[in-house]
Amino acid sequence: EVQLVESGGGLVQAGGSLRLSCAASGLPFDDYGIAWFRQGPGKEREAVACIRRPDGSTKYRDSVKGRFTISSDNENMVDLQMNNLKPEDTAVYYCAADIGSGLGFVYCSSSDFYHYWGQGTQVTVSS
Repeated sequence: EVQLVESGGGLVQAGGSLRLSCAASGLPFDDYGIAWFRQGPGKEREAVACIRRPDGSTKYRDSVKGRFTISSDNENMVDLQMNNLKPEDTAVYYCAADIGSGLGFVYCSSSDFYHYWGQGTQVTVSS
């Protein structure tokens, strides 16, 4: 059974940093995509960043480019380093996995191909 568990959320002032982690278990093989999505208050869920294992290719939404970095040092962990945080980054952040299809990374902005989800972690950025 695939399980994803996020950690690292919290409250930070604008301009600060947080590092989110997504611990994955039960993955059948090291060929999958992981994405970080977020959903802010009153907003639709949106993809923030995607990474493809095992080659490590990455994609980002425009609003976080240069501030967020998605990385994966091993097949069981994907991190999201968030720097220069802004109040508009306030949201519940979820990690999600696409196992085997490869389409999750291709269509990074869509949640359609991500079938495994964590429970989410709250990130709050104060102004």
